[in-house]
Amino acid sequence: MLAQSSKKLIEDTIKQYGLGGEFEILHDRIKTPKGGLIIFQGMQDHTSESIKSLEGFDFAWVDEAQALSARSLQLLRPTIRKANSQIWFSWNPRRKADAVDEFFRHLKPDDATIVQANWRDNPWFPEVLDQERKRDLELYPDRYGHIWDGEYARAFEGAYFAKGLAQAKAQGRISRTGADPLYDIRAFWDIGGAGAKADANAIWVVQFIGREIRVIDYLEGVGQTLGYYAHELKKRGWETAKCTLPHDGANRNVVSGKRFADHLTDAGFETDVHPNLGAGATSIEIEAIRRILPRCWFNAESTEAGRDALGYYHERKDETRNIGLGPEHDWSSHAARAFGLMAISYEEPRSSINKRDDNRPQGSHWSA
Repeated sequence: MLAQSSKKLIEDTIKQYGLGGEFEILHDRIKTPKGGLIIFQGMQDHTSESIKSLEGFDFAWVDEAQALSARSLQLLRPTIRKANSQIWFSWNPRRKADAVDEFFRHLKPDDATIVQANWRDNPWFPEVLDQERKRDLELYPDRYGHIWDGEYARAFEGAYFAKGLAQAKAQGRISRTGADPLYDIRAFWDIGGAGAKADANAIWVVQFIGREIRVIDYLEGVGQTLGYYAHELKKRGWETAKCTLPHDGANRNVVSGKRFADHLTDAGFETDVHPNLGAGATSIEIEAIRRILPRCWFNAESTEAGRDALGYYHERKDETRNIGLGPEHDWSSHAARAFGLMAISYEEPRSSINKRDDNRPQGSHWSA
């Protein structure tokens, strides 16, 4: 489908300029004047051997490049290597971790030209699209920035927490928020595995300060051992954190016979395991998060990756019957489950009076 959409765009442009007689349009390629050739292929179809067939090309255009895998990018770059050859990438940013964003916007190679362009830069932007843009701004403000302004995707249709996070931002609750030395540090986990294809391990570091929940850090990793996370918590200054694990923290290692929680205790952390909530656990967690989000203050820099996941966490839909099928299990799930464990563990104080009420207004916070 991608190849066909790109091919159709080029075909229409050829016709628009009255050059149909100069090009030979075939099923999967276009022959150009003077023996040139344009082909259309999906990168997922290539192996390290088949990609070598592209060596003689002068230009490669990768459309919808946000979906390009790191391996595909690694295969393509050294293949287009004729003198003065170029590779063009066009994409609407999705996540900072996408291979094309990591390469061009984080690593920033010296010989690359990077241009950010959207509807504002199009002198031929049609009125019909401008009406659609304004409609999205009015009806879908949570996703407007991604669709029209090239921002990273922070909300998905059916996202559970996008509205709550947008309110937190509007109310100034995503800022520079540090730990209060007079209150306990708590770390809430969603346990991943140590294999290369294992689920991610996610940890939220928070403080409960009266009716305020201060979210001060977020850790995530894939394929790392428990020792990595224990070391990372200590390195960031959370060596006194009281760790709360989901029910699978009580599972025993088949080799050592110890529970996951036991290993964490051995690493010097006070640890407890939350009881199993049963089949409806995710629904309970979602409602708990919605309830406590208005009380959360986030440290902007250190929780960005976790907030991106929370904003994306969404419901699966049966498009035919237009019904919800429960939470989608994807890259955002682990951060959401760990945050849900925090939400159901939070106990609202009987009184709003706490250690700092005499010295500061309720809801204010200290900065690191």
